[in-house]
Amino acid sequence: MKILAIGRNYAEHIKELNNEKPDEPVIFTKPDSALLKNGANFYYPDYSNDIHHEIELVLKICKVGKNIDEKFAHKYYEEIGLGIDFTARDLQQKAKEKGLPWAIAKGFDGSAPISNFVSIDKFKGLNNINFSLQVDGEVKQNGNTGMMLFNFNYMISYLSKFFTLKKGDLIFTGTPKGVGPIAIGQKLEGYIEDEKMLEVHIK
Repeated sequence: MKILAIGRNYAEHIKELNNEKPDEPVIFTKPDSALLKNGANFYYPDYSNDIHHEIELVLKICKVGKNIDEKFAHKYYEEIGLGIDFTARDLQQKAKEKGLPWAIAKGFDGSAPISNFVSIDKFKGLNNINFSLQVDGEVKQNGNTGMMLFNFNYMISYLSKFFTLKKGDLIFTGTPKGVGPIAIGQKLEGYIEDEKMLEVHIK
């Protein structure tokens, strides 16, 4: 499986990082070694001093597809989950300043904690799903799929032009505003609507 991720998909998050609003989705990838499953602890690495949390809804691809028409994209996912895109902001900024790729800032080991997945049939509409992140009980990020610049079906259609999507692939769909640094000793909890989906302790 592979992890494909969409950057700059929420307007307020674009503003908080002083980025340009994209005309097309900004794509990056994470290796499978980035996955952190089953509530495993996240161990703060020694090569960064500024790792940020970015809460995201995650789609799981359910069948193989290539060059998928947007109107058929809904046939390629049946489940949704929650993930955190941990980002080494200091490494990312250093690479950006030099015009270099920032793969290590996004793809390091453990940088993609994920929850279990639930059926999309649980939700009345995919354009109105609320999700949030709490750090030590305080809400830090709140998002709603209606705020996305590029919706799920458009993302899948766009990604499938460049990558053959395969069963089990994960798509991180972007983060809302409120990203910020994490610290050793903190507890991060992710919610879809009122259901707690994810818990990560920072060690």
